[in-house]
Amino acid sequence: MKDKKRLPIDGGPVKWASPFAALKQAPRPAASPREPGDENASLSAAPKKGRGRVDILRQTAHRGGKTVTVVTGFVGIGQAEKELLAKQMQKVCGAGGTVKEGRIEIQGDQRDAVARILTEAGFRPVFAGG
Repeated sequence: MKDKKRLPIDGGPVKWASPFAALKQAPRPAASPREPGDENASLSAAPKKGRGRVDILRQTAHRGGKTVTVVTGFVGIGQAEKELLAKQMQKVCGAGGTVKEGRIEIQGDQRDAVARILTEAGFRPVFAGG
C-alpha cells in the first residue's frame, strides 16, 4: 500500500507544489491581431463568391397564419456562421428570427432583404416555393 502524505495539523507550513508551475516557463503562442468588437470577422474572412446555392422560402403553414421567411440549403458552413448571418438578417429586417435544424427562420416576409444579405455573403439565393 502506498504511503499517504499527510498535511500538518499543528499550524506548520504546508509543502505544496503547484501543478501549473511548469507553465510559467512554457512559450506562449502568438495571438492573432484581431480587434475587439469585430463580430462579423468570420463573415468577412469567408470567400465572397461561389459559396453555393441557398433556397429562400415563404411559409405560413402550422404557424398560426403568420408568415416566416426560411433560408435552407446551406452547405459547408457551421452553426456559428449561420447564427451570425441570422443576427445580421434580424438587424437589417427589424424582425425576430432563429436558427433551427440547419435553417434560418426570420419573422415576416423578408425575402428581398434576406436575398441581399446572402448575396453580399457570397451565396447564390434562389426564391423557391410560392
